Order: sequence, then structure tokens, then C-alpha cells
Amino acid sequence: MTGRGPAPSDAVGATAELLARYDRPGPRYTSYPTAVDFHEGFGPDEYAVRLADAAARPHDPFSLYVHLPFCEHRCSFCACHVVVTRNEDLADTYLDRLVAEARTTAGRLGDRRTLRQYHWGGGTPTFYPPEALTDLHAQLLSVFELEPGAEVALEVDPRTTTEEHLCALRALGFNRISMGVQDVDDVVQDLIGRHQTWEQTANLHDAARRLGYESINVDLVYGLPGQNEHTFAHSLEEVIGLRPDRLAVYSFALVPWMRPHQKRIDPELLPDRDVKFGLLSLAIDRLADAGYEQIGMDHFALRGDELAVAHRERTLSRNFMGYTTKRGTEIVGLGTSAISDVGAGYAQNHRRLASYFAAVDAGGLPTERGIALDGDDRLRRHVITELMCNGRLLAHEVADQFEIIVEEHFADELAELHAPGGLVEAGFVVIDGSDIEATPVGRMFIRNVAMVFDARLRARGTGGPAFSRTV
Repeated sequence: MTGRGPAPSDAVGATAELLARYDRPGPRYTSYPTAVDFHEGFGPDEYAVRLADAAARPHDPFSLYVHLPFCEHRCSFCACHVVVTRNEDLADTYLDRLVAEARTTAGRLGDRRTLRQYHWGGGTPTFYPPEALTDLHAQLLSVFELEPGAEVALEVDPRTTTEEHLCALRALGFNRISMGVQDVDDVVQDLIGRHQTWEQTANLHDAARRLGYESINVDLVYGLPGQNEHTFAHSLEEVIGLRPDRLAVYSFALVPWMRPHQKRIDPELLPDRDVKFGLLSLAIDRLADAGYEQIGMDHFALRGDELAVAHRERTLSRNFMGYTTKRGTEIVGLGTSAISDVGAGYAQNHRRLASYFAAVDAGGLPTERGIALDGDDRLRRHVITELMCNGRLLAHEVADQFEIIVEEHFADELAELHAPGGLVEAGFVVIDGSDIEATPVGRMFIRNVAMVFDARLRARGTGGPAFSRTV
């Protein structure tokens, strides 16, 4: 291991002992149940039932996620579903199938066509030239329509995104962008196979500001090979100097059993556990000093940003597209690997291009796997979401919404929290009656707190190689 250094910052109240005890594999809870529980017994027919249920609410807006998976190169750290190619014919064929899937899905939704959130992710959406993206947008909005004030966002790579891209996308109504930066240090970039000059990043950010994008997010990653306190402090200083509206500071997850390309990374070059946590502590301290408020596990926003306001008001929520102020909005996912959250069910599209193409060409829904949520799943999803997003759980709200007696339904979980050596004793949560409030250090270990309420994880056994580490 490299980058051994001082113990974790006292600013977040963590100690080396707490890290040694609680930094273990566990879900990120982008969903509950998690993707580990998805199965092929939930297929196109089951998803069609959920879409029919959604169609019965024609006036409710929903969110649309569009996956554009192509990249010219694969970064060794990346855990996203990407397709590396320079084959323009393949990429164009994909857009044809994507539009066909959109039309099939829209037909299943009947008159329900209004979008509250509209996100393009990848991969690299700007792998495509501006004219191709303009055409895709036009075809998608021939079957769906944007709600006034809709959140219209995409992910961009400063290495491949031009000002021409930004001009075209802004003219189409895109109002938010998220820029991948990860780290600005040359040595770290060499070790992760991602070479991106600071000029590329700063110029793109400045162009987006000049063109009137309403919100700019920058992604950083801590725990990468070659990082230490000095190099990461420099990355933070440079990015803070741009003054983006939001930052996401993600923990690097080395999962080569799931992402074989990560085998190119030498584990001996990764910061050790204490130093890695020190990098997160450094980010929290520097961003707080710069006027950013921590949102959930790993996001930060300027105090006037709507995410920061929702965080203070305890109304924050989370979905497959990230933290959001749009609570309870169903999501339809288009494209390979995309996940939909509709009608008490999750449906994931085929991840292999050939399988995705074949399903779309057959005129059906390209669902590969998913899961139907029962009543207990929906209850636990609410509990885990509240803990992950807002750091608390109010028993009377849960009781009213789900018609349960919290003390009885979660008797085992409350006993586990209160037990000797439990999370109350560790200082992660405070319990008043059946209300649960995460402490500042508990927010750093909020995945561990949420795991207590994960009945499916309990039935399977503790977190294993399917999950990244919780800190």
C-alpha cells in the first residue's frame, strides 16, 4: 500500500478503531432491494404489468434515464457499464434501437408521457457528434414531453466534449451537466488510464457557465492509486476554484471480480484504509470551508442549491440517477443495462448489446432481469432511503404511511442497535423512543446503519464480494 499517513481527521469523529471494525463490504443502496436480488424470473411480461399500472396514472410525471454506453477508451478505475468502440456504424445502430425501445415503452404507458427529470448517462453521451444527439433528442421528445421546469441533464467527459456540443445541448433545453474529473494529478491519471488536462476541464466548465447551464456538477474519486493527502488537496483546490454548484466525491471501489479491467490496477498502489478515510475527511473539511454543504454520503452542494435546501429541510431523496428533490418519481430507463423503477418493481435491460438489439428487434421490452417489491420491501426501502438521504427516521411518519407499529415491526432491528457493541454504543445513532437520528460520525457510516434494516442482506448473510466497502 502507498500513502500511509496520519490517522483519520477528528473533524468527522471517526477513529482507526471504528474504521477497522465497521469498514466492511455493504450495499450503496441506490435501490432497495439491491441489484444483487434482481433475477431473470422477472422479465418482459412482469415489466409490462408495471408499465400498465403506471399508465393508469396518466397525469403523473415521471423520470426518463437514457443510457449511452460508448467510450473510446476504458479507464481502469471505472465501474460503469460501458462499451469501448470506435465503430461508428455500431454506435448509430444503437441509437436506432434506443428510439425503437422508446416508442415501444411509450406505447405501454398510454397517455402518461410527461417527464419531470430527463437524464442522459453513460458511457460518454458526447461520444456522439452534436447532430446525432440533436436528432436523438428530437425523436425521444416526439413520444415524450418535458414538464415546465423539468430537470434536463447529462454526463460529459471534458476530453471529448466540445463547446459545439454544449451549445447544441443548451439550445435543446439541457440545463444541468455533470463533468467527470476524478483527479487532476498527472501520476494518478497515469495509474488509472485517464489523461485529462486541467485546461480541458476548466475550459469546459467556463463554457458551460457562459452558455447558461443552471447547475454544474464535478465528480472526484478518492482512494485511487497514487493518491495521498498532498495530491488530493491540490485536486480539491483546483476544483473549488472553479466554483461548481455541486461536487460528487466518490469512494473508489476495487471490485475486479465484477469489473475484470480493474485487474490492471496494482492494489499495492492504493492508499491504505486510514489514509483513504483521511482523504474523505480532507474533502469534507475543505469543501465546508469553501461554503459547500455535505449531502448524503458523498455529495456536496453550495448552500443555496436546491439539494442543500432539501437536505436541511430533510426532504432529500435518492434514485438511480443520484440524489434528488423529486421524491417518489418513477423512473423509466432506456438503453442497455438501464434500470427502471416503476409500479413497485425494478426492471433492468439486457447488458449485452447483442441481446438488447435482438429483444428490441423482436418488438418487445428488452428486460433481462428485475424484481417485484412486496409490502415489506416497500417499507424497508422507505426506511433505508430516509436514513441514507436525511440521516433520520421518524417513527410516527413510518407508522402513519405504512400502518404499522414501528416498535413491533422493527423490534429485532431496534434491539440490534441498542445491543452491547451495537451502533448506539458506537456513537453512530441516537434513539429517542423509536425515532432514529444519525450522529455526524454515523453519517460517515450510514451504509452500516442502513444495513441493520436490510432483511434480504440478513437472510443472505453479511455483505460479501458483491459489494464495495462501506467507507
